[in-house]
Amino acid sequence: MLSREAQSHSQPVFPDGFLWGTATAAHQVEGSCVNNDVWLYEHVQGSIYTESSGDAIDHYHRYADDIALLAELGYGAYRFSLEWSRIEPAEGEFSEAELAHYRRVLECCHRHGITPIVTYHHFTSPVWLIREGGWEAPTTPQRFARFARVVTERLGDLFDIACTLNEPNLAVLLAEYGMAESRREDRASNLMWQGVGEALGIAPEDVAGFQLSGTEESMRIKIAAHHAAVDAIKSVKPTMRCGWTLANADIQARPGGEEYARELRQRNNIRFLEESRGDDFVGIQTYNRAVFTAEGMADPRSDAAVTPTGEEIWPWAIGNTIREAWEIAGVPIIVTENGLNTEDDSQRVEFLTVATTEVGKAITDGVDVRGYMCWSTFDNFEWVFGYGPKFGIIAVDRTTQERHVKESARVLARIAATNGAILVGG
Repeated sequence: MLSREAQSHSQPVFPDGFLWGTATAAHQVEGSCVNNDVWLYEHVQGSIYTESSGDAIDHYHRYADDIALLAELGYGAYRFSLEWSRIEPAEGEFSEAELAHYRRVLECCHRHGITPIVTYHHFTSPVWLIREGGWEAPTTPQRFARFARVVTERLGDLFDIACTLNEPNLAVLLAEYGMAESRREDRASNLMWQGVGEALGIAPEDVAGFQLSGTEESMRIKIAAHHAAVDAIKSVKPTMRCGWTLANADIQARPGGEEYARELRQRNNIRFLEESRGDDFVGIQTYNRAVFTAEGMADPRSDAAVTPTGEEIWPWAIGNTIREAWEIAGVPIIVTENGLNTEDDSQRVEFLTVATTEVGKAITDGVDVRGYMCWSTFDNFEWVFGYGPKFGIIAVDRTTQERHVKESARVLARIAATNGAILVGG
């Protein structure tokens, strides 16, 4: 059983109209996203990706059945992303067929009474953008804004909640894990970036993808791209509720680690929350806490419950990060991702129960939270880790592509059906 040193005594209360749902990202579920940069990263010599995304879970063709299944379970919202490289496979060339595809996905959501939450960019970028400097090029914000404007013109009549960028701050955390470079010159010695650079005809240090670029310049470009996209979206549909989603860890310190934690919290959480102040909402995505000593990130305590990848299971983190977001950004919050990687679904049931309880307690204490999206709808492709991690509340047999509903999906659906009334505090 999970434990915690201290508990709040307030009870969870969710407002009318609270959005309960699940989340996916195009590259992780659609399959055959062959025109984006991550597909290229997966296939070059020296790749850090453990396997190719391949057919993924074929959500591109099976979306109708998948959305119907979510509605049957009782979920009222679905957050998904548009694959930029499908819609704009060459610069300035927009695919009518792909725009029509995503229109069908949105229409399917409405037929089943599901509120779509649309993410315009979830980590993957068209290869042509990376060749032109990617997320360190000063031209990228205007290119992304153009894409956002076209998408909103063609599809914006079918959704009211838009997330511009997914986790622009993630590379700050990944650099702490040694999985991203914070200096562009460090890419020159990275075998994967050497392979990508050779494929694109550019220097490896010029390969600036979204997810793994942790340079200061990339952070500035992502921030500028977000604001430019919001302006573009609202120029088409002023009533669209716009925000972005942030990878905000619950950053804590052990004795001696206070300064390290304070500095990282400033770079990873606070800076981006301050940029959210003019938005209609901010999406918060939290999975656990990150604890620091004077030397850096600490390992979990010996008695802590951990995931298969060795991360501490700490469902209380989401309560802390949404309170921080409310304090600093001061705008409504949607929990756009929260979940657990585990093969043991009973752990996930307990995690989701505790996490949603913490969200309810924050609401009771005055935090304006409008929705909770579980990551993830399905067991799917998890980037550099391939298909090993299991975050899904629905399992997928990737040989047959059959879907199998887990108990966690039904438990969270019961929480949603009662708008949190079945939760017990403490």
